[in-house]
Amino acid sequence: MNQPDLGLRVIELRQQKGFTQEELAEKCEVSPRTIQRIESGEVDPRSYTLQCLSESLDFNFMEDNAENENLWLALLHLSSIFCIIILPLLLWSWKKNKSYKIDKQGRQVLNFQITMTLALFAALFLLMLAPAPLIMMDSAKVSNLENSPFFILLVICVPLPLILIGIFCTWQGVINALRALSEKPIRYRLAIPFLKE
Repeated sequence: MNQPDLGLRVIELRQQKGFTQEELAEKCEVSPRTIQRIESGEVDPRSYTLQCLSESLDFNFMEDNAENENLWLALLHLSSIFCIIILPLLLWSWKKNKSYKIDKQGRQVLNFQITMTLALFAALFLLMLAPAPLIMMDSAKVSNLENSPFFILLVICVPLPLILIGIFCTWQGVINALRALSEKPIRYRLAIPFLKE
């Protein structure tokens, strides 16, 4: 892991553990200034310091995932195409401790997936309500209704929300996979931040 991602990850993990910079420095047997410089991205720590940070923060900083990181990021973003939260959740859970980027962007993908899953359930609920007016009519009116513009419009519009959600998920997944590969900021439109970054 390279700077500035390394420094950001050290800050995040240190705060999760409830350590101050001084406490972490003491555990790693380095000066507090060294921890400050690592966290601010001013220096790349030596391998001994990385090993101490790894042991103190329960995170493997020694593993260099730079080449594979882009592949995993692309897979993570492309998994949002399927509108199934399980696949990105498994990828994120498996790789979040290996890379700061995967952890951060995985949270964005999961927020998007949760939002789209809720939208799908809302669309399905509305689809179940759509035939209600037809059920309430008597059978003579329903048989005449099949050729009416209302019935044709109902048949066309009922699956439309599901189709639009599918297109939107595909578009967002592909665009963000390309943005991740070119190291541009990731943006999932309409995502509700359930998981904080």
